[in-house]
Amino acid sequence: MELFNKIMSGTSDIIWTYILIAGLIGLGIYFSIRTNFVQFRYIKEMGRLLTDKNTVSAEGKRGISSFQAFTISTASRVGTGNLAGVATAIAGGGPGAVFWMWLIALLGGATSFIESTLAQIYKVKDGKDGFRGGPAYYMEKGLNARWMGILFAIIITFCFGLVFNSVQSNTISLAMNEAYSFDRLTIGIILAVLTAVIIFGGVKRIASVTQIVVPVMAILYILLALFILILNVTEIPGMIALIFENAFGIREVASGSVGAAIMLGIKRGLFSNEAGMGSAPNAAASAGVTHPAKQGLIQTLGVFTDTLIICTSTAFIIILSNEYMGGTDGIQLTQAALTTHVGGWANTFVAIAIFLFAFSSIIGNYYYGETNIEFIKYSPVTLFLYRLAVLGMVIFGAMVDLQVVWDLADLFMGVMAIINLIAITLLGRIAIAALKDYRQQKKEGKDPVFYSDSIKGLKGIESWDPKPKQDKKIN
Repeated sequence: MELFNKIMSGTSDIIWTYILIAGLIGLGIYFSIRTNFVQFRYIKEMGRLLTDKNTVSAEGKRGISSFQAFTISTASRVGTGNLAGVATAIAGGGPGAVFWMWLIALLGGATSFIESTLAQIYKVKDGKDGFRGGPAYYMEKGLNARWMGILFAIIITFCFGLVFNSVQSNTISLAMNEAYSFDRLTIGIILAVLTAVIIFGGVKRIASVTQIVVPVMAILYILLALFILILNVTEIPGMIALIFENAFGIREVASGSVGAAIMLGIKRGLFSNEAGMGSAPNAAASAGVTHPAKQGLIQTLGVFTDTLIICTSTAFIIILSNEYMGGTDGIQLTQAALTTHVGGWANTFVAIAIFLFAFSSIIGNYYYGETNIEFIKYSPVTLFLYRLAVLGMVIFGAMVDLQVVWDLADLFMGVMAIINLIAITLLGRIAIAALKDYRQQKKEGKDPVFYSDSIKGLKGIESWDPKPKQDKKIN
């Protein structure tokens, strides 16, 4: 096992150090410029679209709502990374890691827009009134590379459905054990039963659960963070200065800890907000909208909600407590920091919060695997076996060592992100053209509607009808 862990850790370090950091930041800058910084210019529009009632696509098909697709992807984003992942980054890289989390979210907003818009453009019909899609689908239909789509589908199914779900259950079991001394195996079994009830109910049940759980848990946690900030209002300027000092300070460069801050900040930031990883587009594709750019904008809002609000809340709680200098890590560090601020009841609060955050992630992660299994080849038997494997990994994750689970997650997350980044680099121009079409229709005072021939030369489109002959084509 020790040799296996070393191989995993070494491979992961190579991928992250030499490929992904440059790729994520480079593409984030490139797409920000090409989209005229869509992630900043359309903030108001993102909020408006979140409650947009016009969720019927051009050909009259209705999938789940934009808000439900947002909550499914946010359910996957908002989980262990927000409470345990942030703590791990700060414990290993210092407060400076928070700055790199912010940077990867700000740049990643543009990348998220590209991948989620592509997922909408190349989505396929799923049953009578639904859709499915994601990177595997735009790799096959946009790049004519089914082999690439299958490779991605296999990796995301293993990564999210199995490995990441073991991370979530691991954190839940540690939090419950810390707060109540509950047996970790028992917790794993309870989680598996609860998960089974939901995942055997299909995407509609998943959406109905996440649209309630995600907003409630996020609001409660943010309110607690605001309360702590008010209690420590005089220390906020010093905390902000500490974050930037540790991100760029001479002392940190000399000691080598800047490298750790960058690496851990970007790793944990990507694990949390998933921008560019290729996961959120699977949820984005399931929405029924009149224009692909609408869901691209909504998913960009998800990146900001996750990192700039929820992850930052955790970071401020930890840094203001100074507990990160005591050698504690993971969810126990978050619990210790909250206890410092508000007393012993914090253990109970974090245990409940991490249960809601991480359990909703298990549900969202499962869905990503399901839609990609359907891409490879749908079979009731295969889907049933996948569901059993998910439940098994939930129990397994609740019992194993924390570091083993995180190392496995980092490795597969890195491989998955590389494949997706290659695809969106090649297809990015199509999402940019869709944004141009969206902007033009908005300028004309229209509620933008997309057609299969809205972009000149577009091929491989299944879920968008051609433009009616009486309408003028927009190239």
